[in-house]
Amino acid sequence: MASLNVSSVLVVLFLTCGAVMATKENDQIIKENNCEGKMGLPCVLEAFTSIFNTGTISNKCCGEVVVFGKVCHSALVKRTLENPLFKDLNPATIIAKSIQTWNNCLALIDSPSPST
Repeated sequence: MASLNVSSVLVVLFLTCGAVMATKENDQIIKENNCEGKMGLPCVLEAFTSIFNTGTISNKCCGEVVVFGKVCHSALVKRTLENPLFKDLNPATIIAKSIQTWNNCLALIDSPSPST
């Protein structure tokens, strides 16, 4: 339960404090693509946990990630990495996990459903 609370706090910071710390480039990308508010909080939490911690992302949330779009996905991950709270994380590892999450979700959504 404690890890859920920590994850919830991290998501709130991801959505709020990150905007203050964002570089102009990522902030501009996020504004131009109207990224914030495109995903529901439960799916934001799942995606965040799968990228910045250890966790999995459900099929439903993978669908939201793909609709969210690669540009928004990448910009928000990069903006989060700029937050001082995440200074101890290895950016290359997080970017790799972000790409892996995106690719896994895209493959899941693009794969045909089994016929019954």
